[in-house]
Amino acid sequence: MSSPVLFPWLLACLLVSLLAVVYLLHHDRRRRHDLPPGPRPLPIIGSLHLLGTQPHRSLARLAKTHGPLISLRLGTVTTVVASSPSAAREILQRHDAVFSNRSVPDAPGDHSRNSSCREFQEVVTDIMEAVGSPNVSDYFPAVAAADLQGWRRHLARLFARLHRIFDEEIDARLRGRVEWAMTELLQSPTSMAKACDELATVIGSGKSIEESDIGQLPYLQAVVKVWAMGRDKDTWLEPEKFMPERFLGKTVDLRGGDFDLIPFGGGRRICPGMPLAIRMVHLLLASLLNHFTWKLPAEVERNGVDMAEKFGLTLTKAVPLCAIATPI
Repeated sequence: MSSPVLFPWLLACLLVSLLAVVYLLHHDRRRRHDLPPGPRPLPIIGSLHLLGTQPHRSLARLAKTHGPLISLRLGTVTTVVASSPSAAREILQRHDAVFSNRSVPDAPGDHSRNSSCREFQEVVTDIMEAVGSPNVSDYFPAVAAADLQGWRRHLARLFARLHRIFDEEIDARLRGRVEWAMTELLQSPTSMAKACDELATVIGSGKSIEESDIGQLPYLQAVVKVWAMGRDKDTWLEPEKFMPERFLGKTVDLRGGDFDLIPFGGGRRICPGMPLAIRMVHLLLASLLNHFTWKLPAEVERNGVDMAEKFGLTLTKAVPLCAIATPI
């Protein structure tokens, strides 16, 4: 008895669903007329299936087909990707105010939102409370060395925790960058020899390197730049080849002014940690080269270094570098 009653309702629901799909497809087609070219999206997932496990290389391949400025629908989010220096300059510099409020990716998982963030907030709050609390030593300097209230010891422990948090973040970022540079140098003995000879001449083998020395090491700076270089064949000659010499005598800057090379982004939302990262990468790489001689294990040298990439927040090696260091 109920089947004849339900049939009109099922037919109506099916008709409404079909009309909704037709409307969405028509609306999406009209909206795409105002967007840069790009692959035709699938229902629901859009173009997510085209990204694969290495989105940076997938986007480069799509740019060869659709041009330097492409649009993708990733799920329900429409994304415009710039794949050339001129397109990046238009977005990040000339029209930076328009794009400065572009969406911020979500940090997935409770740990990333709560654990590390909560510890950092607790440490900063404790430091502010400790610094603002009355201290007898401020009023009686003669007894300051005794630290009667224990504030100095308490602050020392808090700052040690704060430095540990900072060090963990810095190490995580530096490790991948320096590992890539060392991987390329170990596979290019000529470049490795030039970098080490420059350090030995300017600094002296085995000696400590100061930040003020970096400006006197043009070849080392070229090595860091070639590690950070893009892969656009229209901009760089043999972009996949490790060739530090391409930067010697040129004024290409890593700080966001030259859109041929923007490892830290550009415009209003450039990476705020850029000045520290540039100094640390130069100092760490120079110290490794100036205090040790390096070679690959026999098995790795025989089979070749695995250059597979692992895509994430930063691009790391899928297989960690294995090398033998001998103190100088």
